[in-house]
Amino acid sequence: MNHDLTTGKAGGVLWRFCLPLFGSVLFQQLYNIADSLVAGKLIGENALAAVGNSYEITLILIAFAFGCNIGCSVVVSTFFGAGNHSCVKSTVSTTMIASGALCLLLMAAGLLGGEALLRLIHTPEELMADSLLYLRIYVLGLPFVFYYNIATGIFSALGDSKTPFWFLAASSTANVVVDLLFVGLFRMGVAGVAWATFLCQGVSCLLALTAVFRRLGAMKTDSKPRRFDRGILVQFLRIAVPSVIQQSFISVGNIVIQRVINGFGSGVIAGYAAGVKLNNLVITSFTTLCNGISNFTAQNIGAGKRARVREGFRAGIKIIWILSLIFALPYFFLGESLVRFFIDEPTETAVRTGVIYLKILAPFYFVVSAKLAADGVLRGAKRMKLFMVATFTDLILRVVLAILLSKTGLGSTGIWCAWPIGWTVATILSLRFCLSGPAKKE
Repeated sequence: MNHDLTTGKAGGVLWRFCLPLFGSVLFQQLYNIADSLVAGKLIGENALAAVGNSYEITLILIAFAFGCNIGCSVVVSTFFGAGNHSCVKSTVSTTMIASGALCLLLMAAGLLGGEALLRLIHTPEELMADSLLYLRIYVLGLPFVFYYNIATGIFSALGDSKTPFWFLAASSTANVVVDLLFVGLFRMGVAGVAWATFLCQGVSCLLALTAVFRRLGAMKTDSKPRRFDRGILVQFLRIAVPSVIQQSFISVGNIVIQRVINGFGSGVIAGYAAGVKLNNLVITSFTTLCNGISNFTAQNIGAGKRARVREGFRAGIKIIWILSLIFALPYFFLGESLVRFFIDEPTETAVRTGVIYLKILAPFYFVVSAKLAADGVLRGAKRMKLFMVATFTDLILRVVLAILLSKTGLGSTGIWCAWPIGWTVATILSLRFCLSGPAKKE
């Protein structure tokens, strides 16, 4: 069901809209967590390291899917807020065509250049075969990743955050079962982990697309929508390209950091693989909720209600800080149990690495969450240049400091210290841009 985000108390509207989004991202992360958990427990520490090693490269591919998601979502939100249903449909079809072409190019690059990328990040030879196998199977399922992300972006733009939640809840639960079946019963190893994700993402994608087309079919329009609209494509690209660049550069930065980490051996790689899965659950949750803030901002700007943008930002900060507390406490105090949950018979190095990583990052979730909330407003208002300045500042600081600090007496711990510094500086920038721009007090 479509929902208008331009009426009602901002806080209540955002709570009702964002809670299903949070549920969705939890189930979305079950895909990756289940893969790591099954690999670490049923196959071994090296399998966990191999999946984690490939994961950094898959994030580059996901970055493109995320860019298409947010580009389509913001443009659709603006047209939906303005009541222009014909342009809503044109945006969807234009996005589908453009994203399909992009996806094919990325699949070719991933299948042909996967081994080169793995060698570029100094993947240990004992992890190469499993890392490459997992990566190639993941790339085959890339169309499912792309079109599912686009579908969820459309639902969010229409104010519906519940429908994608139910799809993800079913498919993620199925993924856990299939993971256990393929690896535990059929003994398929890392390939079983990858094929389980492929199968369940495919089902989720097809269900989501079917629901989207039915929803759009029920919309009445005053004029015939265009199948491919160049003007709308330009609007889409203005949002999607900076988002893709942002996410891609973050992923490239993570690959550079992964290369540094790989120099410390498989124990540190495995510990980081467990820790980063937990951290990515947090960051992805924050980002998804802030996409909801983008939808709220875009719909209200489309409806000419700019005064509600600041109200939405303040309400969003309250929601995301509550979420920060929920994650920060167990990560800081129960880190060892969480890391051990991923690895069967872990080495002391792996456990120590994961625990230190979580303890350093957890207190700063309150900082980075504020940045991402401000970024949500900037994206919804199409202020992409400012959004990119803050994001690249964070990335550059983290990569440079990770390299430098890893060469000090801190060792691998120095790498983790780069995160809080980058987050803090970038948060100051994002908040300044947001509060002096689209969320400026009138």
